[in-house]
Amino acid sequence: MEMVILDKEDAVDWVYRGEGAANLVLAYTGSSPSFIGKVMRIQKSQRKGKSRVNENEVLTAHERLLWREYKELMVWPNREIVQQLYVKHVMSPLLGPQHVDAGMRVRVTKEFLLSVEKNVTCRRPACRIDSSQVDVNRDSVLIISDHSVFMNGSVKGGPCITVEIKPKCGFLPISRFIAEENAVKRTLSRFKMHQELKLHNQEISEYSEYNPLDLFSGSLDRICKAIEALYATPQNNFRVFLNGSIVFGGLGGGAGSTTVLVGEAFEDSLKDVIKADDGMCKTSFIQLVAETVYSSGVLDQLLEVQKLDAYDIEGAIHAYYNIISQPCMVCRELSKDKLSNRHTSLHSIPLEESLKIVKDYLISATVKDCSLMISFRPMVDGDVLSESSHSTVYLGSTKQVFEYKVYFIDLDLKPLKKMEDYYKLDKKIVNCYCQMAKTEHKR
Repeated sequence: MEMVILDKEDAVDWVYRGEGAANLVLAYTGSSPSFIGKVMRIQKSQRKGKSRVNENEVLTAHERLLWREYKELMVWPNREIVQQLYVKHVMSPLLGPQHVDAGMRVRVTKEFLLSVEKNVTCRRPACRIDSSQVDVNRDSVLIISDHSVFMNGSVKGGPCITVEIKPKCGFLPISRFIAEENAVKRTLSRFKMHQELKLHNQEISEYSEYNPLDLFSGSLDRICKAIEALYATPQNNFRVFLNGSIVFGGLGGGAGSTTVLVGEAFEDSLKDVIKADDGMCKTSFIQLVAETVYSSGVLDQLLEVQKLDAYDIEGAIHAYYNIISQPCMVCRELSKDKLSNRHTSLHSIPLEESLKIVKDYLISATVKDCSLMISFRPMVDGDVLSESSHSTVYLGSTKQVFEYKVYFIDLDLKPLKKMEDYYKLDKKIVNCYCQMAKTEHKR
C-alpha cells in the first residue's frame, strides 16, 4: 500500500474520465510525479438499497474454497485488495503481463471522496447519477497507468490517440448442456441476441450491427467490418481519446448512432494524427485499428481465456449448486422430460471438478466483459520506441508508422453468487430473442 493519503485538497487534481457499472474513472491533472500519467478507479455504491461495502468486504467461505490455490488472495480481509491481487496473480499470467496493469492501492480520506463526488456530478450521465454515487465509505482507491497516453503522460514526437473497445464474447458455445430449445446460442452471437433484450427493455435506442465473431475472426476484412460497426453505433463498446481526452463515444453511458455532425467533429479531431486527405481520416483510423488488431494477434489470447467456459452457464450452474451445497434450483425448475442424465450426472462429479468448472466460468466471465485499449503515437524520423514492449504498425493509406501499446482493463473478479444472475440473464436473452424471431416470422 502506497504511504500517500489523498485528502480534500487533492480532489481538484482528479477529473472525470468515465465510468462503468461499478467504478468511476478519474484522470490526474496535477503536478505530482507520483500521479502524472495515472488514472484512479473509485468504487460506487447504489443509491437505492444498502451500500455494497459490507457484502463485498471479504471473500465468502465458498469463494475462499474456489480460489484457494491463489494463496495471495487468501490473506487479505479487504475485497478491494483481493480484486487487485486477482488481476495480478490470475488475469495477468493468463493474458500476458505486458498487457495487464494491476495498479496500486492508495489511501484516501472520506473528505476526499466527498469532494470528488461533488466535483464530478456535473460531468456524469443522468442515468448514472440516478442509480449510483461515489462510495464515500471506502478508505482506498486503485491507481493504474493512464493507457491513453505514452511516456507517463508526456507527448513525445506527436499526439497520442487511443481506442477503447469492449470486444464481448468472441465464440459460439458448443456445450452439450445447452437445452434443445436454446440451440440458437450455437449459431448466433450472444451480443446479437442481447441487443434484442436491451431494445425491449429500452436500455438502448437502436440495434448495433457489431458482431464480436468478426472482431475475433482473424480475417482483416471481418475485423475492419467489426470496427466500422462499432463506429456506426458505439453504445458503450467503443470510445476514442486524444491525448487523454475523449473525442468520440459516450463518457459513462452509451452513445447512439453516429450522426453526420459527430462524424465531422471526429474527423476534425484526427487531423493532427492521421495524415490523410480531407474526409478520409476516419476511414484511415479504422484501417489502423483493424490492422493493429489483426497483426498483433492480441485477441487470440483473450479468446483462449474466454473459451475456459466449456460448459456454458447451463452446465456450470449445476456445478455452482454442488459448491454451495444446496439443492439445485435449476433441476427443480426443469420438467421431467427436460431433465436429462446430462444434468443429473453433474451432481455426482467430485467437488474438485465442480470447483474447476465454476472457477473457469468466472474467469471467462471477467474477460467477456473487459475492455481493450490500444494507444497509437505517430512516429517521425529519429524517434525511438518509448518502451521495448511496444510495437509498430504501418498504415499504408497515409504512409505513416505508429508506435502502439495494448492493454486489457476492467478485469474484475466476479462474485460467486453472480452465477444465479448469469443463469437468469441467459434465459431472458434467449427467450426474448426467440420470441422476437417468432413475431418476425409471423409477419
